[in-house]
Amino acid sequence: MPNYQGKRAFLELLRQEGVDMMFGNPGTTELPLMDALAVETGIAYTLGLNEAVVMAMADGYAQASGKLAVANVHVAPGLGNAMGMLYDAQKACSPILVTAGQHDQAFSFQEPILWADLAVMARPLVKWSIEVTRLKDLPRAVHRAAKTALAPPMGPVFLSLPVDVLQASEDIELGMPTRVAAGIRADPSAVASAAHMLAAAKSPVLIAGDAVAQSDALAEVAELADLIGAPVWAEGIASRATFPSTHPLFQGHMQRLSTEIRAILQQHDVLFSIGGDLFTQSLPTNAHPIPAGLKVLHLDTDAWELGKNQPADVAMLGEPKVTLPELTDRVRQLLGREGAEHALRRRQAVMRNTADKLAALRREAEHLSDKSPIRPLALMKAIGDMLPNNAVVVEEALSSADRMRNLIPSLDCKSWFGMRGGGIGWGLPAAVGVKLAQPQRPVVALIGDGSAMYTMQALWTAAHCKVGTLVFVILNNTSYRILKQRMNAMREYAAQADHYPAMDLIEPTIDFVGLAASLGVKAERARTIEDVRELLSGALDRAQPFLIDVALDRSFKPV
Repeated sequence: MPNYQGKRAFLELLRQEGVDMMFGNPGTTELPLMDALAVETGIAYTLGLNEAVVMAMADGYAQASGKLAVANVHVAPGLGNAMGMLYDAQKACSPILVTAGQHDQAFSFQEPILWADLAVMARPLVKWSIEVTRLKDLPRAVHRAAKTALAPPMGPVFLSLPVDVLQASEDIELGMPTRVAAGIRADPSAVASAAHMLAAAKSPVLIAGDAVAQSDALAEVAELADLIGAPVWAEGIASRATFPSTHPLFQGHMQRLSTEIRAILQQHDVLFSIGGDLFTQSLPTNAHPIPAGLKVLHLDTDAWELGKNQPADVAMLGEPKVTLPELTDRVRQLLGREGAEHALRRRQAVMRNTADKLAALRREAEHLSDKSPIRPLALMKAIGDMLPNNAVVVEEALSSADRMRNLIPSLDCKSWFGMRGGGIGWGLPAAVGVKLAQPQRPVVALIGDGSAMYTMQALWTAAHCKVGTLVFVILNNTSYRILKQRMNAMREYAAQADHYPAMDLIEPTIDFVGLAASLGVKAERARTIEDVRELLSGALDRAQPFLIDVALDRSFKPV
């Protein structure tokens, strides 16, 4: 049996699990790990200047690579700093092994500075959380953690690693990784029931959710949608591209209010959610999102999501990639010639309606293109028209994101990443992680100014790692505009007084160009759409990170 020191064994175990990059911010309890990394050649350590940055970079990397990501933080305060972004990672089902150095166990009973029960702290936001108390348990702990993070539904896990475990030496067997086969096929009888409902539907509608992207099933969803002539919506809060945005049946993303969801669904008799939540909303309303009489079919890799908020007539536990082909074949057989002709006419009608709405949207955006300050809709059209087909977009635009998905192409499951959890500050560092995972693709990050200030330190990592073509577009309205919009909609004191406290980022305004330069990233300010086009064109030709600070319209009240 070979003899290992804990810190070297840990790195060897990570290599077994396919890890070649870690994200971290070290402290004293991580010094054994950093000492082992001094002679490690197979795993790169990517430094983030704050644990929130570290966690969001790992999240972006995990989603864009499909591999296990590793985030290393420093005892209780470091884990605390990371918790907001860990929440986002949990909601996005990102496979991340989060580790934190812990004090020597002989010292822990005294509750030294920075000590806390780390496994308990992390537990609400991860699939599994444990402190490794013996070196002989380390191999089993790492392999169990990796297997759990990558098993469907994927998600983060946590290991607390005491200093004495990493410093100890012992004869141990490292074991080997286990992978849970992810190709879960839904129950055949449920698939048959769903096929009958879809074949009989007069006006079906599909919602494509993150489970579609996680299994790379965009083509399978498109085949079903084309067959039955159904419009396809992206779920309201998606972390991935779940349907090709240029497909003639794509409608954009669902809104997050019951009244607006209900208005869409009232036009249909059968709803089929493929890995989409039903429904995560932003604000409470008195309306019920599901109209009476609407039949609901739901396919997901997570049994918890099935029937969680809305009862399903057919609930199927399965992976879209392997379940949809069987379902589509059954629907095709049931339609027959007459049904297929009805579906074709329905498809053509949906396509015409979609094309008309998109043309009107593009005309509206074009009409705004010469306005000053820049209007968000015009900005999104300009960016969408310029991006190459292999571009990747990372989006945390919040109030500027209206109809963005209709104007900016996303063609494959790794072409778009969004902030599913809602914890702001995610987008800027996540873009760095996405770029490190997809070094050959240009990455454009669309980030609100308020969000950017949570994790601006990520620019340093982008510059330090020489990541290549990564363009940060700061959507700068010098305010927390989304909060102003919602407070104005309340029609109470703030709206009556026209005073919105603590929601303006002025006096002084933030110098994003200077701030970026101080962190090693070149930047310029855009005041017109033509400025944006010129700067974006140049940035896409550079093999280095670049920031464009876009001066946006500050208005927030409905016209």
